[in-house]
Amino acid sequence: MSVDPQFQAPHLGGGHHPDQPNTHSNERWDPITLKVGDETLTVSNFSHELPAPSEVRDRTKLVRAGENNPYCALPEDGWHALARAIVHPAALTAQLSYQSGTGGSSLIEEHVGGATMRSGNGRVWLTEIFTLVQPRIGQDPHAESDPEIEGELIADAAQAMLVYRFRDQNHLRNYLRQTIIATRNSNKQYDESILSRRITRAVVAHIARIEFSDGSESFYVLVVRDGITRVVSAWGALCGDQATPEEIADRAIEVMLSEKPARRGADKPQTQRMALGRQGELDKLRASFIRGLSGTTPAEEAIRIGQAIVVPAQIAVGLQVHPGSGLPPGEVFDDAVRSILSSIHVEFGMWDSAAQNAEIGSRALKRTMLDGVNDTTGINVADVYRLAIGHYPPEQTPQVFRDPNIPGTPLWRAVFLVHYLTRPPVFAVMKKHVKTIAGKQRLRTNTYAEILGPITDRPWRLAKKQTLRQARNAWGNGGVLTKEVTDSDWQPTPCSDFTSLVEPAASGNLDARLTLAVAGGIALITDKLLTRSVGSAVDHTVPFRSDVDDVIAMLARAENPAGLLLLAHAADRFDAGRVAVNSFTNSQLIKEGGEDNRYTMVAVDLEAEDGIARDGAGVPRRLDEWTVVAVSDPKRAAQEEDGRTKDNDTEPKSVLDQMADHRRKLLGTLTDAQEALTQLMRLSQTSDAAGAHPLGSSREWAKLSKLAVKVQSTISSNDPNPDSDDDAV
Repeated sequence: MSVDPQFQAPHLGGGHHPDQPNTHSNERWDPITLKVGDETLTVSNFSHELPAPSEVRDRTKLVRAGENNPYCALPEDGWHALARAIVHPAALTAQLSYQSGTGGSSLIEEHVGGATMRSGNGRVWLTEIFTLVQPRIGQDPHAESDPEIEGELIADAAQAMLVYRFRDQNHLRNYLRQTIIATRNSNKQYDESILSRRITRAVVAHIARIEFSDGSESFYVLVVRDGITRVVSAWGALCGDQATPEEIADRAIEVMLSEKPARRGADKPQTQRMALGRQGELDKLRASFIRGLSGTTPAEEAIRIGQAIVVPAQIAVGLQVHPGSGLPPGEVFDDAVRSILSSIHVEFGMWDSAAQNAEIGSRALKRTMLDGVNDTTGINVADVYRLAIGHYPPEQTPQVFRDPNIPGTPLWRAVFLVHYLTRPPVFAVMKKHVKTIAGKQRLRTNTYAEILGPITDRPWRLAKKQTLRQARNAWGNGGVLTKEVTDSDWQPTPCSDFTSLVEPAASGNLDARLTLAVAGGIALITDKLLTRSVGSAVDHTVPFRSDVDDVIAMLARAENPAGLLLLAHAADRFDAGRVAVNSFTNSQLIKEGGEDNRYTMVAVDLEAEDGIARDGAGVPRRLDEWTVVAVSDPKRAAQEEDGRTKDNDTEPKSVLDQMADHRRKLLGTLTDAQEALTQLMRLSQTSDAAGAHPLGSSREWAKLSKLAVKVQSTISSNDPNPDSDDDAV
């Protein structure tokens, strides 16, 4: 079986030759130089004319063509919203025109799962595009929660659109602003490319109805699903190179949410009032463009408007649900769109791993919900899904899991989510969907743990953003999914004081012991007191190398009272709204200043009355990662320490011991290699990389590729159990 390589050799040959302009067009494209900051750009395709405003009769023809096409599925208000957004309605009308008989549709067809989605190509006005849910940043710390999203049905037929439900107008405004600012700060910026040659690759968009829980009037808009970074960059190009992300967001939202009040006595719906408001904003830009052409050379503002105002788009207009799709009709369209986005960004690795995991996890959990799975206690997976994606706050954890004794805190939310999502009936279905979405044949425990990371950390992403990356790396190293946590029949034990669980846990109570493992483990991981070990950490921050889940498993042994006490104090001290002092390095503490509004994770002492280790002044000693790992296995820590102090002339090890040492060394080296590769990919996507290939020159790539293939071939051909086809979990 052959597979496409993850990285192609960098092309270092001749330069790129852009296509020649269309000489048959009436547009005049004259090269123009534009100074942007310290750079001088060549604008290659500036047109001295903007597309003319569309005519009402052309928009009406588009609406009628869409309504009369059996391959299309949009309500009338949705067609009108699309017609307003399209620059040239007649061009899309030609694609929508239906000819009877097989193959009578000119629309683009994409087959995803149990459905066929149909789309048309066209150019749309930048002023008509709404930038809402951004998967690239969905797992990042944010203040505003996602809107509720659901499909639209008309006479039980699924429509090619979605409904986005916000709490109120402020929630919508703040969410739009959050998306634009976060996109601007987190992703590449294409402003200069857009100024040079406009947006050339089509965005993926669809119609949506914006609704509000407070009863405010709804309205229809065009929403971009893939290409948000391009759209935000177009706004950046329009606003100028000195505009801050906040200024760009404010300008875009001013246009998107613009509204023209109805005349006295007229009763126009919200959709129409806002459409007229956006049309007014477009007219202002058109006037500024015309004014900028009064001289012999176009003014900078005119160039920015001309290059950014039109966006090519592939717009969903139809959906056909096939028998046996496995999803309710109202869920098919959203799943189809997300499948297409995943095929672009998950399988081809364009989103970072956290964004991929957040997308895979939420989609798998949603499909599990739609399968109607319930665990043996009858907990509704739909409620668990809403808790997991943030529609329910942590305070609703007791209601979701039907136990009033559960504290409604972020940590207990995480504990019960981890427990629920690792129960056999739920986990089996989740595993099936994760493998399908991610295109995996096997699902290892650490992979599943990595997917759970962005689900559990949702409540504290913003407060603990300094430790988010290290915590997610630790989840990818097994997290709290010890073998006992995933395989045992256990139930979390709610309590207000985790130290009350230490004695029953040490006496063999499985529920108490694994509650401490999960709660204390999450606290340690989140506050960077338990991280993914790399080779360089040994002898510096940890006494020996061990996977995160193995350390937690050792801490949670019944015969390790110090480990159980450490987990209990970590869980008790955990604060989802603040950062632990222990999370900072010395240099970070110096830079950050004092320790106000921070808390301390403490070391433990079995002899102390309260179990807390203190210095000579009676102040609790701060816990560090070395101590965490050492407490998990004191005997091994002592042996490693002895080994470091012995001379090199010790008695030679047996062959089996040497083999075990080399296996540990091989695993550590490969883990370090994966970490280096991840960092290379991350750095290559920053603006400072200036387009440099993450794997260097062709010669460097070839050397790395040859060595990696050789190692992989040797490992694969020496499978100790080649006949096994079981999932590795």
